[in-house]
Amino acid sequence: MPRRIEKIRESGVNELEAQQKELSETIFRLRFQLSTGQAEALKRLRESKKDLARVKTLLRAREISTGAGPEAAPAAKPPKSAASVKRAKVSKKA
Repeated sequence: MPRRIEKIRESGVNELEAQQKELSETIFRLRFQLSTGQAEALKRLRESKKDLARVKTLLRAREISTGAGPEAAPAAKPPKSAASVKRAKVSKKA
């Protein structure tokens, strides 16, 4: 397994994107094989899912490191607690 991740890390962004597309298609096909009852498809499906996760993780890490990620959205207000909502309703009635 260490060889697999090293090989993925050495790949460029374009290669990783192509690999991501290929793995997605492979997973799609393996799901059909699994539904027909082919036992070997399960092992390959698990491996493909893990590889896809590795590729996506590296792509995201490179996206963040280059600063080319999606623009930061303004921070959302934290949700109000039930107690503060209840107090607000009580104060409006008064």
